[in-house]
Amino acid sequence: MRIAFIVGHFPRLSETFILNQVTGLIDRGHQVDIFSEYEGDWQRVHPDVEQYDLRQYTYPLHPVPASYGQRFWQGARLALTRWPQAPGRIVRSLNPLAHGRYALGLWTLYSSVSLIDQDWPAYDIVHCQFGTQGHRGWFLQRLMAPATKLVVMFRGHDISSYVRQKGEDVYTDLFHAADACLTNCNFFRQRLIQLGCPAHKVAVHYSGLDIGKFDYQPRRLDPDGTIQLLTTGRLVEKKGIEYVIRAIARLARRYDKLKYTIVGDGPLRGHFEDLIRNLGLENFVQLVGWQDEQALIHQLSQAHVFIAPSVTAEDGNQDAPINVLKEAMAIGLPVVSTRHGGIPELVQDSVSGYLVPERDVAALSDRIEQLINSPERWPEMGQAGRTFVEQHFNLHMLNDRLVTRYEELLRTKDPPPRSLPLANFPA
Repeated sequence: MRIAFIVGHFPRLSETFILNQVTGLIDRGHQVDIFSEYEGDWQRVHPDVEQYDLRQYTYPLHPVPASYGQRFWQGARLALTRWPQAPGRIVRSLNPLAHGRYALGLWTLYSSVSLIDQDWPAYDIVHCQFGTQGHRGWFLQRLMAPATKLVVMFRGHDISSYVRQKGEDVYTDLFHAADACLTNCNFFRQRLIQLGCPAHKVAVHYSGLDIGKFDYQPRRLDPDGTIQLLTTGRLVEKKGIEYVIRAIARLARRYDKLKYTIVGDGPLRGHFEDLIRNLGLENFVQLVGWQDEQALIHQLSQAHVFIAPSVTAEDGNQDAPINVLKEAMAIGLPVVSTRHGGIPELVQDSVSGYLVPERDVAALSDRIEQLINSPERWPEMGQAGRTFVEQHFNLHMLNDRLVTRYEELLRTKDPPPRSLPLANFPA
């Protein structure tokens, strides 16, 4: 199969779930091209990006300015510059009878000029990796090959904070145009159906984990009694890290050998440094910044308990079953997390760890203390987590399933209507 991935940024170290699908499809003999709205970070890349030489298969899409004045001014310059190369394609992209308000808003023009420089193959699948790229994928699908199947994946912010910002009808036309929608948890599947996506069009496709990279290690208490707690992730509101720091402040009064390590970076780092200092936790909490995959695996191997305290951010942003939790469970760590988004689909409360309400410092402190005082339970909880991840989040199984989903779509003969002249378009 020939498959076009539509992404926001590529490459991006925090989005290994996209990379895993790209390399998985290539390993299965399929051609994958990556169309990126914004250039990723080519200085810090996952080793697979270089091993598979993915730069030569990554192509830029012209970003669409948010300001209408800038959008029309730049669009006019683009059209005039590219007119000698493909006048027919530019005219077709501006046809409001075919593309409705998307033509009037120049979305189809910006998508069209991104395709002028090469003769693109007739893709079998256009797969948008986030709902926020869904409309770009739709335009590319229409401009390149209308018979191509359109798949749109919804993963988190695109079905939570973005919908709150743009309105609950932002995807109405996309639901109509897409051949299939996927979500990375059932929590978001139900949300998509509430927004109007036909239930038969949307299926759950979890983000997988390469289990082989994580050696299972039953946890045991260190001889000196030190207990290592660990959190990894971006230092942003949605990750809820502040509430763990406050929980540690409660526990530090009674457990002088408690160590809490936070791996990651982000805009809240300065705030967390101030909070740690103000709470007098310099000897208990350590911020170590971003680390690569091997260093992260080492941190996981040294820890006793993993904490992922996700919360619904002020802008509505929510998490699916997050990859760092899967990694911690795969390596054998008991976990403490929250009843948030899709996380209860991953963590079985009181089996592989504990779930607490969002932002509940007292509950976090209580459950962490339970694990501190029950090291004999660590191995059974760790084994339960490892088994669950193996059964439901195995990357190779999920990549096989993705290929099957594509093949089933390609056997479907009746595509949905593609032209919606009265559809809304994102600002």
